[in-house]
Amino acid sequence: MPVDPQIQELLDLMAGLPPAHTLSVAEARARMEQRPREGLRIPPVARVEDRTIPGLGGDLALRIYTPHGVIGEHGAGPFPLLVFFHGSGFVVCSLDTHDVMCRNLCAGAGCVVVSVDYRLAPEHKFPAGADDCLHATRWAAANAHELNVDPRRIAVAGDSAGGNMAAVTALRVREGGPHLCAQLLIYPVTDYHEPGTPSYAENAEGYGLTRLQMKWFWDHYLSDPSEAAHPHASPLRAESLRGVAPALVYSAQYDVLRDEAERYADRLREAGVPVTFKRWDGMNHGFFNWIGRVDKATQAMDEACAWLREAFAKA
Repeated sequence: MPVDPQIQELLDLMAGLPPAHTLSVAEARARMEQRPREGLRIPPVARVEDRTIPGLGGDLALRIYTPHGVIGEHGAGPFPLLVFFHGSGFVVCSLDTHDVMCRNLCAGAGCVVVSVDYRLAPEHKFPAGADDCLHATRWAAANAHELNVDPRRIAVAGDSAGGNMAAVTALRVREGGPHLCAQLLIYPVTDYHEPGTPSYAENAEGYGLTRLQMKWFWDHYLSDPSEAAHPHASPLRAESLRGVAPALVYSAQYDVLRDEAERYADRLREAGVPVTFKRWDGMNHGFFNWIGRVDKATQAMDEACAWLREAFAKA
């Protein structure tokens, strides 16, 4: 199907901007921080707290969202826990750029969301960011009582490069824990491509994220292309995906990452992992950010929250 009219309107607004891969890292980060919030659905949550924990490379910043709950004898909760990793191309974005997404996940899934400000490239190359995400997940599980969460109901989630971090975390916790009941992968980066999949050719430019921009991201993230073979960089290359958490995987029709997201869903299914998969036709990479402004983004968020609620209930 053609590009959704609501997405095309947003693409038209961005037309004429210099391509992201031609910017400096500082300029690319500043552009992402200026993404508008007008028209987005921003549901109320009970509490939002910024805090830092000791990390592997110094202090690690987190943003903790707590949902409204039924007040009983012992207060609200314990809630399920979702550890969230923002998209970034491994280089850009922050806790602030994904604040609306996290508020919707918190309110819609009825869970505490711990959003992780993992270290970014090029200042911190692979595997720094992935190590931070594993560390934060284990910290959250170990501090379940303080967070008012149930350590038996823990999931991870992320979009784009954050989806890569979530998938990699789900792989790594097979040894050493904690046990995860679900992973939500939103158009995840799952493999390094040179020269690329068919979706890299079909959607190379004109739909937001471009082939050249992905190359720019990977060049900043990896110290050497040979590192792409490591499953903690390219989880699609893991020898086995057996035993990872049940997954919901989203792809978008007009996305360079479409094929690798869909192949990852196939690999999970082949490994015996319960998988729910959906390709969002007419959508582009990044559409999940436009909750309340793009109808299919709102639908995708609501379906993801319903899936998380069911996964938490089964845990």
